[in-house]
Amino acid sequence: MNGDYTTQEGPRCLVTGATGYIGGRLVPELLTAGYRVRCLARSPGKLRDHPWAGDAEIVRGDVTDDASTGAALRDVDVAYYLVHALGTGKDFEETDRRAATVFARQARAAGVRRIVYLGGLTPAGVPERELSPHLRSRAEVGRVLLGSGVPTAVLRAAVILGSGSASFEMLRYLTERLPVMVTPSWVHTRIQPVAVRDVLRALVGSAGMPAEVNRTFDIGGPEVLTYRDMMLRYARVAGLPRRLMLPVPLLTPSLSSHWVGLVTPVPASIARPLAESLRHEVVCHEHDIARYVPDPPGHPLGFDEAVRLALQRVREARVDTRWSSASVPGAPSDPLPTDPDWAGGSLYTDEREITVDASPEALWRVIEGIGGKNGWYSLPFAWSVRGLLDRLVGGVGLRRGRRDAQRLRAGDSLDFWRVEEIERGRLLRLRAEMRLPGLAWLEMYAGTDPAGRTRYRQRALFHPHGLLGQGYWWGVSPFHALVFGGMARNIARAAARTSSAPDPAPAR
Repeated sequence: MNGDYTTQEGPRCLVTGATGYIGGRLVPELLTAGYRVRCLARSPGKLRDHPWAGDAEIVRGDVTDDASTGAALRDVDVAYYLVHALGTGKDFEETDRRAATVFARQARAAGVRRIVYLGGLTPAGVPERELSPHLRSRAEVGRVLLGSGVPTAVLRAAVILGSGSASFEMLRYLTERLPVMVTPSWVHTRIQPVAVRDVLRALVGSAGMPAEVNRTFDIGGPEVLTYRDMMLRYARVAGLPRRLMLPVPLLTPSLSSHWVGLVTPVPASIARPLAESLRHEVVCHEHDIARYVPDPPGHPLGFDEAVRLALQRVREARVDTRWSSASVPGAPSDPLPTDPDWAGGSLYTDEREITVDASPEALWRVIEGIGGKNGWYSLPFAWSVRGLLDRLVGGVGLRRGRRDAQRLRAGDSLDFWRVEEIERGRLLRLRAEMRLPGLAWLEMYAGTDPAGRTRYRQRALFHPHGLLGQGYWWGVSPFHALVFGGMARNIARAAARTSSAPDPAPAR
C-alpha cells in the first residue's frame, strides 16, 4: 500500500470528478475511513501521480455514456456524484441533465445502495427561474438523483473555503491585491461559508446514512457573513491593512466577473457563475445532517479558522488540489500527434536542441520547476502580455501558477498550460489551455548524447484550426527565435548555475 491508508476491506465507493477540487480530496478521506475506492475519469492519466493513486481503482469513462458509467457502478455500494458541465457552453444545463439522468439510471440498475451529491445552496423563496443558470442546474441535478430510486443525500453548500478552491482564491486575490476596491452590490449579500474540511467530513459521513434517508441537507459554517465582511475578515487574518471599499451598483455579475478575471487567477468563465450565485442570500435553513454525521468538537470551523488553515497550506506549499485541477472547459483533449504518419492535417513544429554544461539531474530540476514564480525563461514581458490578452478574451491567463513549487504531476495546471505527460527525469509535455485557433503542445526533454554530454531538447507543436489558425502560426513564427530559442538557452544556463546543488529529497 502507498501512503498511510488502511487496508481496504469495507464497502466500495465510486467517486466521479476525482480530477477536480473536491473529488481529489475526498478519495484519500474515504480510503482512510476504510472504504474501497473506484474513480471514474475521462482521462485516468491525470490521477496517476496522486499520492493515493496506487490505493484506488481507476477506470476510464464518462458520466454521459451509459456503458462506461454502468461498468464503473458495478459492485458499488456508495456512488459520489461530483461532476458538472459548468462552462462547457450555452447548453451546459442540458449536459448536466443528461449526465445526471444516465448516472441515476445506471446506479439503480447496478443496485447501488446510496448516492451522495454535492450541490449548491439555493436561496429560500426565490423562484427557480430567477436563479443563476449555475444554481438552477445544480438544483435540477439534485432532483434527478433524488428521484432515481436510489436513496440519495444531496448536500448543498454555498462558498467553500479551502486552499485552492475557486471561492477562496477569488476572495484571497481580491483582498490582497486591492487595498482600495470598487465593489458590486453582491458584496452585501449574506452568505454562510463552510470550510472544506467540514464539507469532506459530511461527504464521508453521508456514506453511512440509513437507507430511508432520501433528501437534501444544507451544510455551512457557524457564521453568516456578507462578502464584504469576508474580505475585511480575511485581511485581518492575513495581517493586511484594513481594505477600503467603494460600492458601485452598476457592476453587474457579468461586468464584475471580467473585473474578477483580471485581478484574480479565476477566469471570467468561472468567476461569472460564482458572482451570479451571490445575487441572492444563500444561508442554511437547517442543520439536520448533524443527526447522521455528528459535529465533532470545534466543528463546523469558523470563518477565521478556515482562512487561517487555508493560508497555512498555501504558505507551506501543501495544496493538494486546486480549482484548476479539473481541465478548463473547452480545452483540447485530442491525442498528441506524435506519429510521423499522423494524418490529421497541418502540424507545425519549432524544435531546439542544445548541449548543457550540467548533469541531466540538474537540467531536470529546472525543467520541472518551470512556470509560476520561476517564469518561462524568455521575454517575461511578452509572456505577461500573452497572459493578459488571454484573460481579456476569457481565457485562464498566467495567474493559475503552480500547485507545488518544485514538483509536477500529470494533470496539474501550470499557468495557461496543463501537464499532459511527465516522465520524471526525462520528459515534460504541456498542453496549451490558453485561447488559440488550434491545438498546441510544448515538450521539454533532458537526456544525453552518444558522447555522454547532457542535452536539452525542446519542441513546440501547433495544429491549426482553419485559416485563422494558419494565420496565427505564421504571424507569431517570426518571434519564435526570441521566445523558444531564448527559452532553450536560458534553461541550459539555469541548469549550469544549479548543477552543483544537491538533488532534493524524494517526495513522500
